[in-house]
Amino acid sequence: MTTQGTGDRREQHGLEWKEIHQGAHPGDQFVRLARHRAFKRLGTGRYEIRASGLTRASGLAGIYSRIKRLIIGEPLATAAAGHERLSKLKALAVLSSDALSSVAYATEEIMRVLLLAGTAALTASLPIGGVLVVLLFVVGFSYRQTIKAYPTGGGSYIVAKDNLGTLPGLAAAGSLLTSYTLTVAVSVAAGVKALASAYPQLDPISAQIGVAVIVVITLINLRGIRESGSVFMLPTYFFLACMAALLIWGLYQYGFGPPGVPREVHDAIEPLTIFLMLRAFSSGGAALTGVEAISDGVPAFQRPEWVNAQKTLTAMVVILAITFSGITYLANRLAIVPGAPEGGHEAETVVSQIAHGVFGDSPMYYALQYSTFLILFLAANTAYSDFPRLAYFLGRDRFLPHQFTFRGDRLAFTVGIVVLGVASCVVLWAFGGSISRLIPLYAFGVFSAFTLSQAGMVMRWWRRREPGWQRSIVFNGIGAIATFIVLIVVATTKFLDGAWMVVVLLPLFIIMFRGIHAHYSQAAAEVAAETPIDPDEISHQVIVPIASLNQVALQTLAYARSIARDPDDLVSAVHITDDPETAEKLRLQWEEWESGVQLTIIESPYRSLVGPLLAYIDAMHVQFPNKTLTVILPEMVPAHWWEQVLHNQTALRLKAALLFRPGIVVANVPYHLQRYTPPAGDDGTDGKPSSGRRGRGSGHGQPGHHPRRIVRPTGLAPRRPNSASS
Repeated sequence: MTTQGTGDRREQHGLEWKEIHQGAHPGDQFVRLARHRAFKRLGTGRYEIRASGLTRASGLAGIYSRIKRLIIGEPLATAAAGHERLSKLKALAVLSSDALSSVAYATEEIMRVLLLAGTAALTASLPIGGVLVVLLFVVGFSYRQTIKAYPTGGGSYIVAKDNLGTLPGLAAAGSLLTSYTLTVAVSVAAGVKALASAYPQLDPISAQIGVAVIVVITLINLRGIRESGSVFMLPTYFFLACMAALLIWGLYQYGFGPPGVPREVHDAIEPLTIFLMLRAFSSGGAALTGVEAISDGVPAFQRPEWVNAQKTLTAMVVILAITFSGITYLANRLAIVPGAPEGGHEAETVVSQIAHGVFGDSPMYYALQYSTFLILFLAANTAYSDFPRLAYFLGRDRFLPHQFTFRGDRLAFTVGIVVLGVASCVVLWAFGGSISRLIPLYAFGVFSAFTLSQAGMVMRWWRRREPGWQRSIVFNGIGAIATFIVLIVVATTKFLDGAWMVVVLLPLFIIMFRGIHAHYSQAAAEVAAETPIDPDEISHQVIVPIASLNQVALQTLAYARSIARDPDDLVSAVHITDDPETAEKLRLQWEEWESGVQLTIIESPYRSLVGPLLAYIDAMHVQFPNKTLTVILPEMVPAHWWEQVLHNQTALRLKAALLFRPGIVVANVPYHLQRYTPPAGDDGTDGKPSSGRRGRGSGHGQPGHHPRRIVRPTGLAPRRPNSASS
């Protein structure tokens, strides 16, 4: 396109153009290459929108945008994703807080089960804890092999799907989604319980506090990975420092002397059997939760990703083994007895009792309680790192909606984060924040994912026979057998305590995944053109619904006639009415206009609008099957959002109804209402067209805007038939 100004000429092609300027002397010219300032050129035909080129929202949308920026932060460019990676120190805080925090309740859950056999049976927590530590090292070093084999992220879903098949992969995914949701609920519930141990008056509102904490954690994670890592790093290391002080000072005071005497003695309700010890073992399996999180989150590490992930996993396993063993040992040396709830109030936690015995009521006791409170809340962040990433993989493979694959303004998987937050709040509220009721559901999902992941790695080593496969297959084989045994123990001992819910929920997850995948597969196979794809084959039939012959209708009719220019194209207007007198006035006005467009008036004795209009459109579609039918809807857009309620949203209802009519194209011609001040001397009653400057930003000389002629609904000037102007 070539345009000429005063001495200059512009040759424009899309977003770039050549400006040919006249020099100071006759015949002198120079050419300037220019492009639209809102775009940055990346290559031939490729551009990137600049942040300054994005339109700022106004009104209600603008208020929402400003609040969103205040809470979540300014949008990050995709190129900044590399800077959102985690160092080893931050990764240990973000991805290990779940596993490290389990020491706050794992020992207590073991002792609660053993207490059924009497106070004397609590000493059995030592050998059970020892077995769990061995299992921890087995699972931890098994996942080191997974990290090396899957340096781009080797969650249980990917490992099981690649090596065992789609069905085991979906079973692992369902187990992980369940366990991640329960991770948030259990961690937050345990954190509230730790806080209530120091301040019992908070116990009645523990569920409300838990929901509020989940909301805060969700908002923090919506700000992005790096910011959440910075927020959560200090509390995690504060907890580890307090825990180190507790273990060192506690072992110094009580580690080598005679054991303490229990403050209260409980009689045995049932004998100490193998089955009871297995129940205690399965409850203590909560200590292993979160071990797989680092292997799931390898892409979040700084380069080299898998090397840093392996080092972080090793550090986490060692720290977890030391702290869990120390808490279990001190609980026995101090003869701690887990309390029972009384009067609707939760009992003091085992860790709180140990801290009371070691520190008394000194500031160190409260520091430990606050650090435990924080680490348990922040442990939920592990799930916020892995749940959205797993949902992304499922969405990528078309087992979840594609919305889970989209990154938000801060490069986080926003949909996954929000869904996890909502689901966790529902679970926490439904179970009243009770850890004992949540643990059975928690353990089954965790160990089923462990088992499928380790079995998948065994199959991978056996098939590929890569260098060093003999040693790796031994580690993963032992891990698969051990976690499978624990899974069977959990399923048998905790089934009636709530594990049955996960057993029932898992097949439902798989059915949902396969149903979503079947829909996407069917949609991909059925994608076919409903209108001609050759422009020469398109013959238009355009229908314009109108309410009256006002400027909105004239604007829409002008656009309709502009796309239906061939002699065979048809343009018709349709008016639905329940008032014959008003319809007759419109008919007379239409005849006076002499546009050459056919007007069809349909009376609706039952005062329905959408039904008669759809019937007319269907009838015209059947009558002209070889034409491409386009319905062009005029729509008034008020200047302010609160004025929407003053209009009946007819265009919106018609668009919703026409969406399900195959082979019909729907176009929308909006007319934005703005303030208009008539020129002096124009009272609007002389029947003559008036011109003037419309409201904000639409006057002469504004780039991208053109002044609009105001046409009155009455006293319209006659027009020649088939005129293209309006």
